[in-house]
Amino acid sequence: MKAFVVEKYGKDGARAADVPEPTVGDRDVLVRVSAASVNPLDKMIRNGEFKRLLKYKLPFVLGHDVAGVVTQVGSAVHGLKVGDEVYSRPRDLRVGGFAEFIAIDADDVAPKPASLTQQEAAAVPLVALAAWQILVERAHVKPGQKVLVHAGAGGLGSTVVQLAKHLGATVATTTNTRTEELVRSLGADVVVDYTKEDFSRVLSDYDLVLDSLGGANLEKSLTVLKPGGLAISVVGPPDAGFAKQLGAPFFLSLVMNTLSRKIRKQARALGVRYQFFFMQANGSQLRKLGALYDSGTLRPIIDSTFPFDQTLEAMAHVEQGRTKAGKVVISMVPNND
Repeated sequence: MKAFVVEKYGKDGARAADVPEPTVGDRDVLVRVSAASVNPLDKMIRNGEFKRLLKYKLPFVLGHDVAGVVTQVGSAVHGLKVGDEVYSRPRDLRVGGFAEFIAIDADDVAPKPASLTQQEAAAVPLVALAAWQILVERAHVKPGQKVLVHAGAGGLGSTVVQLAKHLGATVATTTNTRTEELVRSLGADVVVDYTKEDFSRVLSDYDLVLDSLGGANLEKSLTVLKPGGLAISVVGPPDAGFAKQLGAPFFLSLVMNTLSRKIRKQARALGVRYQFFFMQANGSQLRKLGALYDSGTLRPIIDSTFPFDQTLEAMAHVEQGRTKAGKVVISMVPNND
């Protein structure tokens, strides 16, 4: 089958290749891929940023989001059958959406939301799971709380804005002039145009900040939190909790703590908290999220769609910051039909 694989770590490490179709274990389903989508995590994995923690065996197929049709079901799988339309964020070390077929653990798979096309569904799994796990599981967001979401027009940000609003929070976000109307339509109550003003000068007393930019943006985010508030970053620096989540050796926990020492010290000095976040595959959560898409509570935002043979160009589009809003989708179907 045709696929896009990481042959070596680095910016030029991904290429098109012919690879064997995946084998299907007892607990797996084989999915014929209809569409996939590009995430910043694809670039990070390609570049080897987590290679000490996520030990992929080179070469491996890239791609963390997939929507498609089940073509084979393992002997121990229940509740899924050949012909089912599904979507998934396959678990770490088993990714591979940039291919014609992928074998996925059935626990990571859910029925595709009926209201979404395959292309729309492919844009959803990683960002929807991240939004759910951050807001519901990690931060326990409650009605009346204040949540700041950076980059609210992005793939993750646009999803978090919608889900936070659904949970009853007052939602602020940063964006630019071009996408201000979009983020308001998604539910943002307060919109800060970062091209015109500094969010840290106009926002205060927030319960939660979701940072997807890092660096100085993360440091300033600490200052808008109320005492005891929480800043969560999806770009780092990683902390010991990340190493523990991946079951890494103790010495790597120490390394992670060293990497995040500065920001954690800054947070303590302000009476707030910092955590790094790395989402986990979860098919049962995708079922709950699918209901939210079908009810119209959540909607996917698509920036552009590329044909499968232009997967590397789609990755470059994201990596070079050319997305205007939402996700970049890769479609196996000509003309996006």
